[in-house]
Amino acid sequence: MNASIQEAVTPAPVLFEERAAAGGRRIGLATLNAAATLNGLSLEMASLLDAQLAAWAEDAAIAVVVLQGAGEKAFCAGGDLHGLYRGMREYRDAGGGDIRNNTQASEFFATEYRLDYRIHTYPKPLLCWGHGIVMGGGIGLMSGASHRVVSERSRLAFPEITVGLYPDVGGSWLLNRVPRRAGLFLALTGAPLNAGDAIYAGLADHYLPEARREAVFADLAAQAWSGDARSDRERLSALLLAQGEAAPAGPLQQHAALIEGLCDAQDLDTVVSRIEAIDADDAWLQTARKTLAAGAPGSARLGYELQHRAAALSLADTFRLEYLVSLRCAAHGDFAEGIRALLIDKDRNPRWNPAAVQQADAAWAAAFFTAPWSDGAHPLAGLELSTETRA
Repeated sequence: MNASIQEAVTPAPVLFEERAAAGGRRIGLATLNAAATLNGLSLEMASLLDAQLAAWAEDAAIAVVVLQGAGEKAFCAGGDLHGLYRGMREYRDAGGGDIRNNTQASEFFATEYRLDYRIHTYPKPLLCWGHGIVMGGGIGLMSGASHRVVSERSRLAFPEITVGLYPDVGGSWLLNRVPRRAGLFLALTGAPLNAGDAIYAGLADHYLPEARREAVFADLAAQAWSGDARSDRERLSALLLAQGEAAPAGPLQQHAALIEGLCDAQDLDTVVSRIEAIDADDAWLQTARKTLAAGAPGSARLGYELQHRAAALSLADTFRLEYLVSLRCAAHGDFAEGIRALLIDKDRNPRWNPAAVQQADAAWAAAFFTAPWSDGAHPLAGLELSTETRA
């Protein structure tokens, strides 16, 4: 097959469509189109989506934007770990050195975080339909949308501790806002949330059965949108409230008091030891305990440190801090080792370094927060603080 034919049959990684709405305005619909990889977010996908969102933001005829994922299984299961792994191998084969020399990680995280921040600060109503699996990078895309829908099959999680990373994509900022100290628990255990718990945690807004998706989209097209962002956001909220239902509470709410007690400590070692000592006869809690025990101790420390630091930061500054730490992780062995064990060799036997949380102390973590650039030269320096919209 020649190159031109190959290009013709290869599906676009993101599909863009504009649908007519009442009153002459249009709905912009973006669909992540990589169902075979659970719509894992690649650099190409992030670049395409960011460019189109920017264009729709400037188009006065576009009243509302919708973001969804193709296939039945997932909105977006995370970032492109295979691509990041290749970049880490190339970086190390070239001798490592300055973390900015990892061009794959540098470009991927910068593009992803700019896109996530654009969604958080988007000037028009933006509806994200978070069906099925929504993890890591998928939460990064969904969390900033003005209207976030989950359904009966939605499962949200920050599982980065299993691959030697930490809850990035603004996760340090988001998890600080989960009630009753549960954000730290989610970072340490990667525990999944159903629709009700996602709403409780502040990661979603509306619960609608999946079968209503097309009816909701039809309602969007039937509305006479004004073009005024505030008015149109209110109209979209009313539409979703009319279609929505009360979401059943999940284990995060059911165990809220226990989790708060586990995480009510002044040091990470105590929190970890308490979670590892859970003896409740509950499958969700036991899976959380086992995930922490098998996860990267360094990831536990970084997630803990980042939540403490992000507590006093704006969203833009959180993304800037996470960008630095993510590049450090891409230069550190645990991230590559975690991907190797999970996706490359698939032996599920990562060799973490440090091997215990007591070794991954604050002094060990300090190097991850040392920037290689001077003040004002940060690659994400251009994020606009004044346009933040979510509190």
